[in-house]
Amino acid sequence: MTARVSVLIPALNEEQAIGDVVRSLLSPPGLQSLIREVIVVDNGSTDRTAAEAQAAGARVIAEPIRGYGRACAAGVRAAHPASGVFIFLDGDGSDDTSQLPAIAGPVLNDQYDFVIGSRVRGHREPGSMLPSQIFAGWLAGLLLRLRYGVRYTDMGPFRAISRDALNQLNMTEMTYGWNLEMQMKAAREHLRILEVPVNYRLRQGGVSKVAGSLSGSFKAAIRIMKVFFAVGFGRAG
Repeated sequence: MTARVSVLIPALNEEQAIGDVVRSLLSPPGLQSLIREVIVVDNGSTDRTAAEAQAAGARVIAEPIRGYGRACAAGVRAAHPASGVFIFLDGDGSDDTSQLPAIAGPVLNDQYDFVIGSRVRGHREPGSMLPSQIFAGWLAGLLLRLRYGVRYTDMGPFRAISRDALNQLNMTEMTYGWNLEMQMKAAREHLRILEVPVNYRLRQGGVSKVAGSLSGSFKAAIRIMKVFFAVGFGRAG
């Protein structure tokens, strides 16, 4: 497999962890053969996230209007045109980047169009996922199984999708619902989908923008439900 992968990392105030995340992707020889570039999308940080990411070797672009989906979309637009596969992961150090070949490989080998890492099925450090997050993944999985007949156990950020497949999905969600929209549209469009177990760690610094507060969790839950009904019942493209 040649380096046809662009790794896209949306980041908001992750100065404590982002440098180590980037280095963990660019340093190991086994990953160097896969990864063409690491793009960190600075989503309006007020700390040294951009500087730390650039010093570690990432290409940093700015998306000052905050929104997880908006940052992901900006990364896609900035990706090298020869990259046929996009990897998405978080910038807080919670995703185990050594598992990138297991995520990217099935897409690079044209066995699957979309691979999602399931934190629920993998090994989780104690406290790395709140019970509310586990329940949300279970509930979303149940609803999607009833709606599309596809089995998901998680809405985790660590995922791979081919450029052609992502273009086919016509993503529109610009906030917390980006991951769910991708999973729903992948099922609706009958993409070849694979879920693999991934390890999940405690964040290495900073504060979660969703699970870190009750208001953040509530806002994310509301947005996710809106996305489910919009995509699942025809009010989204």
